[in-house]
Amino acid sequence: MERSGCGAVLLCVLCGLPAAGKSTLGRTLRQQLPLRHGWDCALLAYDDLIPEEGSGRGEPPHEEPPSVSAWKRRRREVLLCLERLLRALRSGTAPPGPAAAPPSWGRFVSCCAEQGLLPGRSGGPRSRPLCIILDDNFYYRSMRYEVFQMAREYSLGFCQLFLQCPLELCLHRNRLRGSPVPEGTICRMAQRVEVPEPEKNPWEQHSLILSSSACSPEEQCDAGLMETVLVQIFNLLDTALENPVKQNTENTEQKEADRAICAASAVHQADQTCRRIISQAMKEAKAKNVLPSEMKSLAEELNKIKAEFLEGLRQGRHVESESGQQNPTSDPAARLLSSFQLEASHVVNKYILK
Repeated sequence: MERSGCGAVLLCVLCGLPAAGKSTLGRTLRQQLPLRHGWDCALLAYDDLIPEEGSGRGEPPHEEPPSVSAWKRRRREVLLCLERLLRALRSGTAPPGPAAAPPSWGRFVSCCAEQGLLPGRSGGPRSRPLCIILDDNFYYRSMRYEVFQMAREYSLGFCQLFLQCPLELCLHRNRLRGSPVPEGTICRMAQRVEVPEPEKNPWEQHSLILSSSACSPEEQCDAGLMETVLVQIFNLLDTALENPVKQNTENTEQKEADRAICAASAVHQADQTCRRIISQAMKEAKAKNVLPSEMKSLAEELNKIKAEFLEGLRQGRHVESESGQQNPTSDPAARLLSSFQLEASHVVNKYILK
């Protein structure tokens, strides 16, 4: 059946906690979209594209800054691979070889080739709409926003499918897996997960929040319920494909959304850096024989300062230098962290010199 938007591409972010049923839903869509909707469909699962030992199964490792950097780098590589694919789809030529690609390109190419996704290997130019499903936890909104930015860069359709599942049910399903995710990881994600909010964020307007009961991997779900869910999803995909994200540099509302996302990311990164500074300060105090009875007070004082500094970053307040002057041209986050490190040193010295 001919559909509007022939040859167009849609990026669909499939997100939710581990064991919420994302992989099951992704496989169902990959099977049903070509059969019932006349679309091509590719499923790109981050668990397949990122080595498990470096992926954190969707979450950065804790208390190991080098591992966190590796985790972020590998996620960035997936997006770079996706961008190379989009350029190749646009030009209709085969993507560049491994010599000009990140290390993860081999896995990405293999995954795409298995699904007949690569230009020049699929038997001619693509004429039907293509839905590329990205299967990952995407528990931070900023992670999903990166995909939206790519859709905007290439004027593609964009939508989000969020599987909502109670934490206890996710933990139960996870225990039945052959290779379960650490339960602590799932619990931390559940505390941090940011559900799509279309009413607050215009860029999330094409979003659908689904109950995992309709696409559960272990439980037998009602066929009628699953059919209803598929119709809802197909309608969302149609709408998103027919309304691709437009490039508009004069869109003030979108610029404000960009700034909000960047600010949230900056606060998160600053929080991680402050934690490392506090950890190092506590080690220094212990090495200088600060009494155990005072270590707790020291930690509380440092964490109080951290909270005040992060709130200043959220509110966009300038941090003054020792001379009492502000430097409006320097980076607020870097200035804040430098000031926090100095303040932390003063606090530690106060305890050391007691």
